[in-house]
Amino acid sequence: METTPELRMCMVLLVVHHVKDAVVELSEHGVVLIVEDTGCLQAKVYLQRELFVIYEYGAHGRPRFGLSLGLLVDCLNTFSVPGHSNTIEIRYPGPDMQLLLRSVDSPDACIYAEIRTRIPDTVSWDYNFEPAGSTPLSFTVKSSALKEAIDDLEWPGSSIQIILQPTPPSVTFRGEGHGDLQIDFMYHVNTELLIAFNCDHRVSYSYKYKFLRATTSNIPSSVIRDNRGSKLTIGRGGMLKVQHLVSVHRPSNQHPHIDSAGYQQPSRIAYIEFFVKPDEDEDT
Repeated sequence: METTPELRMCMVLLVVHHVKDAVVELSEHGVVLIVEDTGCLQAKVYLQRELFVIYEYGAHGRPRFGLSLGLLVDCLNTFSVPGHSNTIEIRYPGPDMQLLLRSVDSPDACIYAEIRTRIPDTVSWDYNFEPAGSTPLSFTVKSSALKEAIDDLEWPGSSIQIILQPTPPSVTFRGEGHGDLQIDFMYHVNTELLIAFNCDHRVSYSYKYKFLRATTSNIPSSVIRDNRGSKLTIGRGGMLKVQHLVSVHRPSNQHPHIDSAGYQQPSRIAYIEFFVKPDEDEDT
């Protein structure tokens, strides 16, 4: 496959505090990168095959391998040239099951790297997300507002309570530490901030602050400004799913697609998901 700087940015989004390793899964549809932190937080980046300049897949089944996430990010940064949209060829497997990276833009010079892979560890917990009922418990909020709310509620070692209620339709983030602090998003007051809201009964769950913060802490400001919004869904047992849709620009050597109505199609989208286990099992 051949990739561009925009795709490398999406991979960097997976850097979660204290997480050193990632699992990579390949398929005919694209690439999925997965990281996990202490059995309570799991993050995934979905890179569909359309995001790549070239994507060739000839394996049987879906190969999975583990690697050092920090080393992968360092290698991708090494290939980056400021102000230049260089292209990288990524191949798997190498002769010794390595991940091979090579620059392909310059005929006079070539940067080459190999990353050792390993057999991936078994996922320590089941992240299978199931709806909490017939009506989804979800809301969509501007990513910048979500990040600001979570940052403002920081208390060392604390938990953040998320409350959804249908009347009035609203979302509350409540933090507890030396005092109480809460941030309310009222659906009908500002629909540009709280873009969508689905809830038919009051629900409340608490989540460790460090895991909730990890869902937004590494998103660059440029991505937040361009993001369509972040969707949060509470599933069965209080499992929280946080979804970000990140626009990934087409490579500069390709012309944007113009549809029959004369409109330019939007940038490609990379899907980023976080799954966070609740701190408490009680649903109030």
